[in-house]
This record gives sequence, structure tokens and C-alpha cells, in this order.
Amino acid sequence: MASTGSSGPARKRTDYYPKWLDNLADDVTLEAPAMNGTAQGAETVRSIVVQARDLYEFQDFHFTGDYGDNGFLEDYTAQVRGEPLNVIVTVTRNADGKAQHLVVNHRPRNSLLLFSRLMHEKFAGTPIAEHFLADESQ
Repeated sequence: MASTGSSGPARKRTDYYPKWLDNLADDVTLEAPAMNGTAQGAETVRSIVVQARDLYEFQDFHFTGDYGDNGFLEDYTAQVRGEPLNVIVTVTRNADGKAQHLVVNHRPRNSLLLFSRLMHEKFAGTPIAEHFLADESQ
């Protein structure tokens, strides 16, 4: 996509699909300040990304595209339950071109904590829930 220019309403998309999501390495890892620990494995990482995207009310893209020899970057603003969420996603590809390592940075902190609690709710009763905050006291 490259740089998208102005911040008009046309950028507030709900239809973006990250192409790297269908090209995950079997042992892909995902780290994020909204998470405890590192998630590993294509099925787990895909589940987390799909559920996260489901929480977003929209994504307002500033940039998506390749960087360096093995990287992909997404820079967007989203909204979760009316709260702003600024997001930077870095994807590092392995020698086979598969997404090997993802880092997702959310800000501001209050929105990050809300997002983490909502992800915990989405994954309640599964091992993935342990990666996210159960309540405000954590």
C-alpha cells in the first residue's frame, strides 16, 4: 500500500486483510506489550491476529508495505470500544519468505490495557487467554 497521504475518512477501512497472515511459518512468534510472554505457532498467532482485528472498529492506515530485505510494516490507527489505539506492526520474514516473527505495538497505555482485557475475554477458557490481562488488577 505504501504511504496513504491525508487522513480522510476513505482511509478508515474495515476491509484490510494482512497478506502475511496467510504465509506464517509453522514456528512463527508474536510479541506485544499487550501480551504476557510470546505466542508461538501458526495456529495460535493466526487466532490472536484474527481476534484482534475483530475488536477493531476500523483501521486508519498511514503506511503498509515492505521495508528492508525481509520486513513488512503496518502503521495504523484503530478504535476499540470508542477508545483510540495507535498500532505499529513489524513482520520479519524468514529465508523462505514466510512471516517468522511479529511485533505489535499498541498505544496509548490505557487503550492497550483495555485491548488486552478484551482479548483475555475473547480467549477465556483457552491457553491463549493467559497471554492477556484478566482484569485491571493485573
